[in-house]
Amino acid sequence: MTATAPRPAAAGHRARLTEGLAAAIAAKGYAAVTIADVVRLARVSKRTFYEHFADKEACFLALYAETSDELIDLIATAAATAPGSWDARISAAARAYFERVAGEPELIRAALLEIRAAGPRARVLRREVQRRYAEQLRAFSAAAEAEGAGRALTPALATAVVGGLDELMLEAVEAGHADRLGELADAATELIRAVLRR
Repeated sequence: MTATAPRPAAAGHRARLTEGLAAAIAAKGYAAVTIADVVRLARVSKRTFYEHFADKEACFLALYAETSDELIDLIATAAATAPGSWDARISAAARAYFERVAGEPELIRAALLEIRAAGPRARVLRREVQRRYAEQLRAFSAAAEAEGAGRALTPALATAVVGGLDELMLEAVEAGHADRLGELADAATELIRAVLRR
């Protein structure tokens, strides 16, 4: 084990803290959550919290990164395991993603809204996550091109599509429909299909 590798207990505490924050957000919304809520749900002390995170924002950024990783993996798995053409794989990936985010409306609401107001570190992290979604979309488009059924997207065009989907979700969340995000799967699929078609 290297000097920079976390000890198993430390890694476990960190995971429990981000899970505690997720549970607290689901119960009362990000703005109302306190560190006391997080440590109570994580079943650790405040001292343990501050060993891992400087403040609630730092814990939220860790949760945002972890959630984004899980969603990106979910999309990749759904696309890889769906039978049929690239078109069917895009549909499966969009449905898996939007059904998942609809199942955690308060967490997704916080991820969409609070990340925009959480300061410079949050903006950098959000930009990195958006870039990873765009790269994933470009990989899908390359598969469509290889099958002769679509075109490969440029980085700029993939970023524009991801930004459009993000805005679509944000609009739904701001209207109080975070629990209905699953209904956006068809619109997302249609947009991606339209952009990928030659």
